Amino acid sequence: MTVPRAAGGAIAVGGLAAGVLASFAIGAVSVPVGDVVGFLTGADPATAAILAARVDRTLVGVVCGAALALSGAVLQGVTRNPLADPGLLGINAGAALAVAVGVVTGIGASQGTVVALALLGAGAAAAFVALLSRGRPDPVLLVLLGAAVTAACLSAVSAVTIRNQAALEVMRFWQVGSIGGRGLPLLLPSLPVLIMGAVLTVWAGSTLNTLAVGDDLATALGTRIGRTRALLGTGAVLLAAGSVAVVGPIGFVGLVVPHIVRLLMGPDYRVVIAGSVLLGPVLLLTADIIGRVVMPPAEISAGLVVLLLGAPVLVALVRRSVHA
Repeated sequence: MTVPRAAGGAIAVGGLAAGVLASFAIGAVSVPVGDVVGFLTGADPATAAILAARVDRTLVGVVCGAALALSGAVLQGVTRNPLADPGLLGINAGAALAVAVGVVTGIGASQGTVVALALLGAGAAAAFVALLSRGRPDPVLLVLLGAAVTAACLSAVSAVTIRNQAALEVMRFWQVGSIGGRGLPLLLPSLPVLIMGAVLTVWAGSTLNTLAVGDDLATALGTRIGRTRALLGTGAVLLAAGSVAVVGPIGFVGLVVPHIVRLLMGPDYRVVIAGSVLLGPVLLLTADIIGRVVMPPAEISAGLVVLLLGAPVLVALVRRSVHA
């Protein structure tokens, strides 16, 4: 059931604010919300050292959560596929393979190089899946092709790292996907890529609404279908690659969040894009918080928690697509 647009926007903004506050307040050591508010407004509470240690983690969660959700929303609109997501279409796995090759060969010694490798791998995987699909809109087919590319890429990751223990340990930690231990030194090199991806996509709500009515009518309305899809697809790949370079190949954020926005505020892509940017961080930060508290003092990575939350959504969407 949808709610009025203004109420939905208020829910999204309030959810983001609550997610940020919870990310600061909840962890191995709980911090009162009053201390969090004071810290964010420039005060110096007794818990300032704990809160300062959570700044980078929260900032990475906000930026990468927004980027992954925006990427998924745009991919769903470009492909007219409700199952589209950077993780399901092999984009994240392609980035992971390129990064693994860089780690093994020593090319990926700097974070800037990791970003470039992730972008190269993500772009190649996206192009390959698009080539295999031949433009067919069948959502289940596209996901199956993406799953095949993902399996091939992840198998290749294991193959190239299995004889390199140092690379294997790096990839084992990175490949699970987490915002813990990821800070500004990892985020800053990705920001130009993420900003470019946002510039190419965040305006596209009206265009995606036009694409949703079908290629023939969109062409009649003056939309250049091929050029538009290439431009928006490039933006979505940039967003996914920039995020993967920082937090690893976290899946399902781009799948789940746009559908939550549609349930709350309707199918208008202008609203879906704005809502995804606001609620993407909420999902990623919530997954991170759950991972911190379920098995203290150990942590479960946000990537695993998102998988647990997103798998039932994927099953429901596939069933709906099959029976549609």
